[in-house]
Amino acid sequence: MRNLKSAACRAGLAFIFLAFISACVPTRQLSYFNDIDELAKPVVNPKAQKAILPFDRLYIRILSIDPQTRQIFDLPSEIRYNESSSSVLGYLVDEAGNIDFPFVGKINVGSLSLADAGSKIEKALNEYVPNTTIVVKFIDNQISVLGEVNRQGVYSFSQDKMNIYEALALGGGITRYGNRRNIILIRQEGDKIMHHKLNLSDSKIASKDYYYVLPNDVIVVEPLKSISTSYSNITYTTILSSITTLIAVLLFAGLGF
Repeated sequence: MRNLKSAACRAGLAFIFLAFISACVPTRQLSYFNDIDELAKPVVNPKAQKAILPFDRLYIRILSIDPQTRQIFDLPSEIRYNESSSSVLGYLVDEAGNIDFPFVGKINVGSLSLADAGSKIEKALNEYVPNTTIVVKFIDNQISVLGEVNRQGVYSFSQDKMNIYEALALGGGITRYGNRRNIILIRQEGDKIMHHKLNLSDSKIASKDYYYVLPNDVIVVEPLKSISTSYSNITYTTILSSITTLIAVLLFAGLGF
């Protein structure tokens, strides 16, 4: 009986030890920058630009010193805020890449950057309204953040550019089980779906082509290889509950019941 109790105690202590060891993740794997000394060196930040595609929705604003001009182009419902949904309805790009603009008619902006589209609209509008400036922005920018983040989901953003860290912050950041060296960015480039791997621990990540995310990107945080996806859902409460149960069993055995 004594040998049985001793074996049970050793097994219990081994379980407790393994439970805590398994729940621990090395600091190096949790750190965003392992070569932190390199951060003092400046890097060039490339800014990816999304081309305008069919079915994109654009916010187009006409800036002019003429109040009548502002009144004409600010009135259409296409560019007013929808108070019930707190979103801008915008100009819809049709299948051929055209928008239907007041006075001018159809303007093809497909495959253009926002800046180039603004210049093209401004040039077409100058025939009717000179001395105007055009501001063009995307509406309803969305990205999907999946995998080992605290809040998976689809998130909207309005800023002109967003980097990978800001995108992950929308999802509540990476969990302790997320692999910061293996972030997969999925992006449609033309008629192809491309997968790009990012390493957040690399201090030179800001110089990478995919540092900035684009609308409709999908970001997937892979789990650490040493921790299975199923285990990543185990909470400390579950571990402590198991330990408490085991201690009660050991005490019961130790009292000779």
